[in-house]
Amino acid sequence: MLIHKRSFLILITFLALLWLGGNDCLAQEPIAEFQRVLRDKAAFGETDFMALDQGEMVIKLLPARDKREIAMCGVVPLQASAETFLQSFRENMTRQSNPAILEIGSLRNPPSIDDLQALTIEDRDIEELRQCVERDCRLKLSATMIERLQREVDWAAPNYRIQVNQLLKEMLLDYVRDYLARGDAALIRYDDKWKEIRLADEHHELLAASSYESLANINKNPGGSSKPGLDVIENAFVWSKIRFGLKPVIAFNHIRIYKLSRKLGAQVLILSKQIYSNHYFDSSIALTAFLNVPGSSPKSYLFYENRSRADGLEGTFGKIKRGIIEDRALGSLKSILHQTQLSLEARTLNTDPSAAPIGRGWNWRRWKIGRVHIFILLWITAFAMLIGLRAYGWKGSIGKVLHY
Repeated sequence: MLIHKRSFLILITFLALLWLGGNDCLAQEPIAEFQRVLRDKAAFGETDFMALDQGEMVIKLLPARDKREIAMCGVVPLQASAETFLQSFRENMTRQSNPAILEIGSLRNPPSIDDLQALTIEDRDIEELRQCVERDCRLKLSATMIERLQREVDWAAPNYRIQVNQLLKEMLLDYVRDYLARGDAALIRYDDKWKEIRLADEHHELLAASSYESLANINKNPGGSSKPGLDVIENAFVWSKIRFGLKPVIAFNHIRIYKLSRKLGAQVLILSKQIYSNHYFDSSIALTAFLNVPGSSPKSYLFYENRSRADGLEGTFGKIKRGIIEDRALGSLKSILHQTQLSLEARTLNTDPSAAPIGRGWNWRRWKIGRVHIFILLWITAFAMLIGLRAYGWKGSIGKVLHY
């Protein structure tokens, strides 16, 4: 009988060790997967992983496949939950303003002309549109838009500026409606220069090079082979007019926030795609991710990546411009991520994250003017690499970079 009891205890001990060992292996899988993503997509090395383990941030310039492209990313460890991140992200978006943002607003579903009531077109742009023809235009437009401006505007009339404002807004709204109906197939083809830019192709290339798909697949259920679901909890179209360089930039962005809930943790992905810009930018995407990586000592990380292409980075001085921009961008990103880390961790110590449930579904009306500021700054990084974490107190940093 004693032998049986001893054998039973040995068996229980063995099974317990096996269970603990198995759990440890399962916990290591997401860590290894996260490291693989950073290694493959961001050229992280052992030194970078050691820095993250020690609680330090890591920022990187990323390889670019096109001369027009600037790409960079940053990762910072956090002691915060996904709920705390989202709650702070939403609340702080309404609390700051910046003189670089001249006008800003959101589009409802379906969009209407009232959504663009506050948008104004610069007189300088209107005068340049007078001479605008396909392959030779100072504003980024499609061939159809250019043709309509020349055909439908009475340039000899006293109110031609009003006509241009109205027609441009109508064409942009038609474009957004078409995009809502057909998705990427409706993305614009810029025909303002001899080299046409197909935005659908640009987005495809930028997304393929980005970490989006890889991050979306981290922390799959153990033993599961199906791709984890991405629940859209926020979905919006925003427009903005930004003081930038010699000409203000009017841009339209499509922004989605995804929530991923799994047994081994939760993730938040925020993807911003620029679907129109009237100056400088050929294309731009920005990815912000909050990741919980479980293990013997669970860790959370905030990841940011931006890939933007701009027509000003080609030509004789493109290499010089790139060097200046990249140096300033790295310094700005480091400062912003550090402030974000301090803000979120301080918030975690003073609030109960579970008290902030995460909503779901399309919620267009929540995107008031103040709420969308942070997302606009996610894409203005082709030249200055402004990082879209403005809600955490980097008012001074952005002004310095924007006025460079």
